[in-house]
Amino acid sequence: MSKIALVQMKADVRKEKNLQKILRYISKSSSKGATLCAFPEFMMCYTPSSQSAKELANISEKITGDFVSSIADSAKQNSIQVVGTFYEKSPKPNRVYDTSFVVGKNGKVISVYRKIHLYDALGFKESDKLYPGSSITKPIKTSIGKMGMMICYDVRFPEMSRILASSGSEILVIPSAWVKGKQKEEHWITINKTRAIENGCYVISPDQVGNIYCGRSLVVDPFGKILLDMKKWEGIGIADISLSMVHQVRKKLPLLRNRRTDIYTNLKI
Repeated sequence: MSKIALVQMKADVRKEKNLQKILRYISKSSSKGATLCAFPEFMMCYTPSSQSAKELANISEKITGDFVSSIADSAKQNSIQVVGTFYEKSPKPNRVYDTSFVVGKNGKVISVYRKIHLYDALGFKESDKLYPGSSITKPIKTSIGKMGMMICYDVRFPEMSRILASSGSEILVIPSAWVKGKQKEEHWITINKTRAIENGCYVISPDQVGNIYCGRSLVVDPFGKILLDMKKWEGIGIADISLSMVHQVRKKLPLLRNRRTDIYTNLKI
């Protein structure tokens, strides 16, 4: 059994203010006995629609910058794994990567994933400011299990979670900033539960709250039971997960093993 902490937070427009809040959350999560602390998408700062692509690019950093380095130092000091996100400099002028990272208890960055599905939907166009990643990051071994990384809008694309699960993921961590809107919370709950059920894995989805976001950070078990729903409150939620649950569900409901990959193909019309 592993204890995990989800941070549901309302990000400020100032990244320095957010960083101090993040460091406090890491320390508090460790004091609660959590093995891993997971943060939402856009934790570096809230980006209002009035902010230009150039302004966002100017506050972005490299993975070796102060923002991630400060979080890595805190992870080491508190002996806790951290999943975080930041705006990363990209090769394209005035565009940034939406990047998640995993820091081990030793303070080393052990995995990096750049969001591949940009939210160009429902009246939004992330590609006006963001630059898409070009690959799915391989699952990594952590002290709580084999972890696959996704970000927010990625959860709407079942191919990605299936690839991560069939590649060994026992846990999917999906930092998100899920925008409010008609039936959006219903979509959020349904999709997170579905990704857990169809892959027989835990889904850990910390979300932004406040501003334009709906909250509802979730932990869903491999059989689709919601273990944690943080509703609209800001702070730390705790859940216990067990890899034996993954193994039991995948044995009783062997969806990954029962796939007919020998006949899956696009149909000619």
